[in-house]
Amino acid sequence: MTASPGGPGWYLRRLSRMGPREIGGRVADTVRRRRWRSARPDCPDVSGAEFTAVLPAGTVAAVEPDAAKRLIAEADRLMAGHAEFFGVARDDLADPDWWYDPKTGRRAPWGYAFDVPYRDEDAAGDIKQIWEPSRHQYLTVLAAAYAVTGDERYAERVAAHLRSWWAGNAPLRGVHWVSGIELGIRLLSWVWIRRLLDGWPGAAALFEDNPVARNQIWHHQRWLAAFPSRGSSANNHAIAEAAGQAAAACAFGWFPASARWRAEALRTLDRQMRANTFGSGLNRELATEYHGLVLELGLAAVAEADAAGVPVPASTRLVLLRMTDALAAVVDGRLRPPRQGDADDGHGLVVDGAGTDRWASLLATGQAVFGRLSWWPEVTGGDVRTPFLTALIEPGTRSVARPASRPAHFADAGLTILRGPGGIWCRCDGGPHGFLSIAAHAHADALSVEVRHDGVDVLADPGTYCYHGQPEWRRYFRSTLGHNTLELDGADQSGSGGPFLWTRHARSRVLSADTSCADTVRWCAEHDGYQGTVHRRRVELTSSTRELRVVDEVRGPHRAARLAFHLGPAITADLSGNRAVLTWSRDGEERSAVLELPGELSWRAHRGESDPPLGWYSPGFGRKEPATTLIGTGSTGAAARSGEFTTVLRFRGHSG
Repeated sequence: MTASPGGPGWYLRRLSRMGPREIGGRVADTVRRRRWRSARPDCPDVSGAEFTAVLPAGTVAAVEPDAAKRLIAEADRLMAGHAEFFGVARDDLADPDWWYDPKTGRRAPWGYAFDVPYRDEDAAGDIKQIWEPSRHQYLTVLAAAYAVTGDERYAERVAAHLRSWWAGNAPLRGVHWVSGIELGIRLLSWVWIRRLLDGWPGAAALFEDNPVARNQIWHHQRWLAAFPSRGSSANNHAIAEAAGQAAAACAFGWFPASARWRAEALRTLDRQMRANTFGSGLNRELATEYHGLVLELGLAAVAEADAAGVPVPASTRLVLLRMTDALAAVVDGRLRPPRQGDADDGHGLVVDGAGTDRWASLLATGQAVFGRLSWWPEVTGGDVRTPFLTALIEPGTRSVARPASRPAHFADAGLTILRGPGGIWCRCDGGPHGFLSIAAHAHADALSVEVRHDGVDVLADPGTYCYHGQPEWRRYFRSTLGHNTLELDGADQSGSGGPFLWTRHARSRVLSADTSCADTVRWCAEHDGYQGTVHRRRVELTSSTRELRVVDEVRGPHRAARLAFHLGPAITADLSGNRAVLTWSRDGEERSAVLELPGELSWRAHRGESDPPLGWYSPGFGRKEPATTLIGTGSTGAAARSGEFTTVLRFRGHSG
């Protein structure tokens, strides 16, 4: 049997993280859900509706040939029924079962949506495997392939699948009516499907002339207006809900409530974008992939409003501008951002084929909409989404101050990037433990470091791997031991109350961050997550010697200690005593480094262990592969002479 949240203990812990206003709102939601069980109003009759939010003429011609080629290859794979969701290959997508989880072989139960035990994998299967195809983002890919090629096979497949989904998922029935983020993203997909199929003769009959489609669109929006994510849950889910509602109310503005829904959604989007984003532009969840998701959702919502001629608050555009500049600032030389916090491969809008660089796409869109700053990294290669989005978004924003040089320290987020020659990139984490009282997508990673060389993970953040159904793996990948930092007495720095709930948050503070020196850049921070003991860490990167020095200091009673360094999957390690020789290759060239580990600790290499989990790297949600983890075990008392544990990573050979 697998464990899942939902027992009395979990509910009490969850309740303890809510304020009175949130509790009142959730009580009202419960009353409304009970009332909706037996009261399903009919969609207003809006026959004669028209769809006018089309792409401007010439937009498709702006798609670069390589991007179109990737798109068509992906569309053809989907037409053959092949897809992969979270590491699970599927060959049944020509005629999908919308309720089936191929990972566990289970089908989610039928019934009133809010009765479905979707968190229980034994009852409903892996919910993300079931939900993901029903975001219909693979259908936006097929619709984009139709727009680019004019081949009606793609349009006909899209139409068949939408009709199948609508027939099998009546409003408020089943697992696809449980979570607002799913409804919001699905609405956004439907908007783009209709837009991309506009040249197809059957488009109007599929959408505006189809009472079933209108009924689904109306009930999705009614649901989102009634059950917003609130209080401690108002993270990226709230933004997805508002973005989907705004997009649908702009593009499908056919209903008596459309103007109200549109206005409320745009107000909510603006409020939540500001609440979810630091002034520096980084996402407050401190989970980088959610930075990408929120940025995609915000840009897509603004595109719909601009296409409909609906005013968008200037503050919404300003947040998107700052998020884009922050992304440009933190990526490494290969345009890879940090691997911080949770990541579930969630996207706001998908119209590209496999192999398209998500982050390059976002920077290309930002460059077209906001203008490129001189310090931005170069973006090469094209994508489909950028010309589609930027054909709708009004470019530019009010004259605002933007960074004159590349930021390296984000004080409000506690994130610092140290850079050195040859593409040496080091992220230092001294920020808050996630966002809101539950910090749902945070990891217990205070003072962790992440080091790359020319885009290759050397000291890696292992990633996320899973959310539901495998509690031991969920605990490991977000644990302190699962990050490049110091664990004391076998405990995490922050206290977990469930897979998306932290009941005690470590408090970190950055003491200094000097990133302006030409040769040596430095960072120092500490946290109080181990009650009665303070862990302080200093990091120095010296360009002339290509050396990264990490010094850990523990102030307080002597404690059992484990210091972890997780190597990337491409790294081979030869450990002898407290010295490890690291080797890897990049673009056919052999690279190497030496890792001098604290001699006060006893060191051992771990790789691909499962009981308990140790020595793993997750390249994407639902996927993991063995990687070497070096663990030093001992006591903080062993460092009594110097008071410190010192680690030195020295890069050799290639200098870039």
